[in-house]
Amino acid sequence: MTLFLAENAVILGTDDEKYWPLMPPLPSYGYGREHPGPRYGSLIHGQNLKDIVITGHNGSIDGQGKTWWEKHRRRLLNYTRGPLVQIMWSSDIHISDITLRNSPFWTLHPYDCTNISIRNVTVLAPLSEAPNTDGIDPDSCENVIIEDSYISVGDDGIAIKSGWDQYGIAYGRPSTNILVRNLIVRSTVSAGISIGSEMSGGVSNITIENLYVWNSRRAVRIKTSLGRGGYVRNITYRNLTLDNVRVGIVIKTDYNEHPDEGYDPKAIPIIEKISFTGIHGQGVRIPVRIYGSQEIPVRNITFRDMSVGITYKKKRIFQCSFVHGQVIGRIFPAPCENLDIYDEQGKLVKQALSHNSTEIADYEF
Repeated sequence: MTLFLAENAVILGTDDEKYWPLMPPLPSYGYGREHPGPRYGSLIHGQNLKDIVITGHNGSIDGQGKTWWEKHRRRLLNYTRGPLVQIMWSSDIHISDITLRNSPFWTLHPYDCTNISIRNVTVLAPLSEAPNTDGIDPDSCENVIIEDSYISVGDDGIAIKSGWDQYGIAYGRPSTNILVRNLIVRSTVSAGISIGSEMSGGVSNITIENLYVWNSRRAVRIKTSLGRGGYVRNITYRNLTLDNVRVGIVIKTDYNEHPDEGYDPKAIPIIEKISFTGIHGQGVRIPVRIYGSQEIPVRNITFRDMSVGITYKKKRIFQCSFVHGQVIGRIFPAPCENLDIYDEQGKLVKQALSHNSTEIADYEF
């Protein structure tokens, strides 16, 4: 099945919600992401499919999201907004050489799919006042490659997800084996690439490389909280360039947004085996901010080959709490005291004073 968009072709979504079909809530999100009950469908939707191609000569799919964003802010919608393009329970998906713009909600949302290739795609939404317009959100997906694309949106450029709290735990489908490379991303509201916060089915074996994030609030972020359960592990960041970014690397463990009161606060996520290599840039206020906690420590994190030009003349701009890990070789700025320091030959140079010390300063970003 192929959808081909010729040059200058536009598929335009109506901005009158009464013409959008209602669908059941996603099973891994409970009763609804924004409202309990049904959700609006997507402009382009498919499920239980195989061998899907959406391509062209850079034609566009435009969701005309402005009306949706305004109604959402004014609380005039009774149902959760729908993504621009959503493909569910499908396999062997190829999306390339198109532009996606002005989604009512998340833009491109593969859900519980396998074998996905997304290449040479442009995703656009206003940088402000376009709530939740994530660019590409692989959700409980396996074997995914996203490459050679440009994303400038009003929320996360990419957000890797796998379900929300008890519903994601019960659904039990992880996102795994995902490669993201050769991207230019801008997000002044959220982050270039995020993992979570809905990660209750687990997220593992993710590689993010050759990423350029510019004029953005954050570059890369992992976000979770008590009640999520699941895990984030075996995550590799390599060759990241940060250009005028407020906060470079963020790990946040108190992202306390839950579907309902039925979540289990004893469902504790695991964050471990995360590496950062080749992190460079300029105009960065806070290069690293890792919010581990006593309940959710961040374990086995590694930094190597990092040199970031900073704009904040403050102490503690490499910020950590409840972090276990290591630095290999010299990096700039100097790391927090939670991390062991090794030379390039693997010899221990300085042992962490305490893995649990808190060096999070309350600076404005």
